[in-house]
Amino acid sequence: MKKLLFISVLVLCVTALRAQNDSIIYTAEYLDTVVLNKKAEVINDYSLIGVNYGVTYSTIYFNPTKMGAAFKFNPHYFSIMYTHYEKMFGYLPYFGLTVGFSHSHEGVSFNDSPETGYPLGYVDGATVMSIETYEMPAMMQFHIDSAPTKIMANLGAYIGYRTSVTRSGPYMDIEYANKFRDYEYRFDYGIVGGVGLAYMLDPVEFHLNLLARWSMQNLYQPDYYNEVFHPYNTYYYRYANPIDISVTFGVHFQLTKRTGKTNKQLKKEAKNIVYGETANN
Repeated sequence: MKKLLFISVLVLCVTALRAQNDSIIYTAEYLDTVVLNKKAEVINDYSLIGVNYGVTYSTIYFNPTKMGAAFKFNPHYFSIMYTHYEKMFGYLPYFGLTVGFSHSHEGVSFNDSPETGYPLGYVDGATVMSIETYEMPAMMQFHIDSAPTKIMANLGAYIGYRTSVTRSGPYMDIEYANKFRDYEYRFDYGIVGGVGLAYMLDPVEFHLNLLARWSMQNLYQPDYYNEVFHPYNTYYYRYANPIDISVTFGVHFQLTKRTGKTNKQLKKEAKNIVYGETANN
């Protein structure tokens, strides 16, 4: 009996000591130093639509070069853009496509000579020219999200149409102050791209963009000058390609969820619970 009692006490002591060794006591000081890693947000394939408003600085690249050509300030830029983000290879959420409709201006302004006070150059007599245009841009977008901000880079192309023109200057023909000449092209196309920064308050995003546009369509027929001034010179060409830089601010609305489970995902999970995984295969 004494032997059995001794063995029982010994077993209880060993068990108590082992339990004491296995237990961990967390002090308040230790808990203050613990860092819990937050689970990274998964970005969905989502879409958004928005409007942008801003200003444009425009000039024209001339070849042969025209002296005094400078940027002209145009106060009205407007666009409506639709953007869709899609993960590349199913897990790289950095790419998207943005397309839409925009209204802006092309043009140029010539500086005056500081010595004489007269314009350093002109286009067919006009020292200031502004062309109203409507475009359809389509751009690939690379974006990096770090909520609540997003960095964006765009590159693509556009097609457009020049709807009206306004000219002024001391040497111009007044007949063409608001009229296109026969040798001036109205259809427009070129390259467009830029960078931007967004602030996201789901489901609303505020976008600040800097866009640059290079027209690949010459402003006028490059050899039209031959008919008047160089009728026997078939190698005389003039080129004029508009260049625009726009600063815009936009408000965009998310059409689907940027993060978290979408309605489609929730419906799929509910269907799997009720019917099982094989129901979707």
